[in-house]
Amino acid sequence: MKIRRRGRRASLLGILTLAGGLVVGSVSPAAASGPNIVAQWDQIAEDTVVPAGTAQIEGLIYMSYAQLAVYDAVVAIEGGYQPYGAALSAPAGASAEAAVVQASYETLVHYFPASFTTLDAARTSSLALIAAAGKADGIGVGHAAAQQIITMRAGDGLQAGPPYGATSSFTHKAPGPGTWRLTPPYLAPQIPWAGGVTPFVTASADQFRPAPPPALSSAAWVADFNEVKLMGKNTSTMRTASQTAVARFYTANVPRQWNRLVRDIAANKSLGLLQTARLAAMINTVGADAGIAVMNAKYHFQFWRPVTAIDPTSVQANDGFGPTPGYDDGNPLTVEQTGWRPLITTPNHPEYPAAHGTITSSIAEVLTQFLGTSKINVDIHGADSATNNLNAVHHFDKANQLRAEVINARVWGGVHYRTSAEAGVALGRSVAKYDLRHAFEPVP
Repeated sequence: MKIRRRGRRASLLGILTLAGGLVVGSVSPAAASGPNIVAQWDQIAEDTVVPAGTAQIEGLIYMSYAQLAVYDAVVAIEGGYQPYGAALSAPAGASAEAAVVQASYETLVHYFPASFTTLDAARTSSLALIAAAGKADGIGVGHAAAQQIITMRAGDGLQAGPPYGATSSFTHKAPGPGTWRLTPPYLAPQIPWAGGVTPFVTASADQFRPAPPPALSSAAWVADFNEVKLMGKNTSTMRTASQTAVARFYTANVPRQWNRLVRDIAANKSLGLLQTARLAAMINTVGADAGIAVMNAKYHFQFWRPVTAIDPTSVQANDGFGPTPGYDDGNPLTVEQTGWRPLITTPNHPEYPAAHGTITSSIAEVLTQFLGTSKINVDIHGADSATNNLNAVHHFDKANQLRAEVINARVWGGVHYRTSAEAGVALGRSVAKYDLRHAFEPVP
């Protein structure tokens, strides 16, 4: 086994090569007895971001701020990988654990000042368990990392809360068949501003924008309409119990679902601080870039949801987007059905492309790159029949099994057409491939 110097310090790091080529750096002293400090503060970040009421993609953006600060702080001390921001100086012997605590704490307090008391108590508790040697220097590195990310992302288009999950103005497409309308329960359009947020790594939010959705006169539209009408209805007798469970699985909160996976992988593979920080930064940042890209595309195309296309009477009066009832698509091969409703509640943003497909596919690519193989062999937590839990567990041997399942899930849930789910999967993979070629790479 070869030991080599990392960064500016001559520390000797244990190197363990796992199946698939993943290299694990130094192990946190806490790793043997519980989650390492990066995993602990990933949980704290999640428990700060999600309860604040952030929308799913908005939550990934906030999580990215915290995890990029943590990643840059650990890289400054341990080296080995390209930092996200400018390289930071780290005194010899600086505590990486203290740097993690301070970086996450400062970033979270900046964006969630109402959580100061809880976060300050968590910081005090964490720092109390860290050895005094190098602690002050580590705190200094964490401070520098947090302030750098906060400065870099100032003016990035975030519509900062509170309130979180807020709507914003956008240019409406002209009313007509195929154009998005508010859907039951008729909530305001969800975070249109997110499509204008500056991506973290990709060059622009529309860099990988897909081709338009199928024309309403096309065979693809007929197939999409009739499949979701049959399989996605709330009372469908064609959908099996297992298919219903798959649809509900992807109603889980996205930041909770994927950050739970970060911590599970860190625990299962005994990852040290550096690799845990890298994985958390990759999953949240790539997921956020995928989310920004899909929201940009959604509010560009403004394609209608299945409930609007299948049941024109579902349109709310005076919604500001067109007449009541809604439009017939004019295609004799698609037959509308009054009273049709989807299995799961339709998200309050336009349909094309599918956001869950986009984000999930981007995460599948992160796992492939991080683990060094498409045979990802992971257990992922999702929702069961209840709301806002992670009690169901699905195992995926390969990345493309995850992609195939999320496509089916959104059709069986009645909220997306198959073409849209497939377009989302392609979009997420393109974003992830680009991001992972331009960030989080090993230093030559």
